[in-house]
Amino acid sequence: MIVVVFRSRLNPEHQAEYQQWANRMSMLAKGIPGHLSHKGFTAQDGERVTIVEFATEQAMRTWATHPEHVAAKKMGRGSFFSEYSVKICHLQRESTFPPT
Repeated sequence: MIVVVFRSRLNPEHQAEYQQWANRMSMLAKGIPGHLSHKGFTAQDGERVTIVEFATEQAMRTWATHPEHVAAKKMGRGSFFSEYSVKICHLQRESTFPPT
């Protein structure tokens, strides 16, 4: 499994436009074969964290290179975000409660 952790801070003046793009990106990600989950959170200090899980690295690469996602990333760098970081992680171990 591949886990993508995307941390960001929005430029306030672009929040409405960002939300439209984010909704579209979420819908597209869910359509990628191998997409497992996609959740976003906003901390009290305004930092946003999105966690996306893919079954394989190829599924993640399909998402990363999707033409609409490439355009969204360009918009993010150009206007939406004041800062961001992306971490792509290979799952080493997982435990759940209650056990499945």
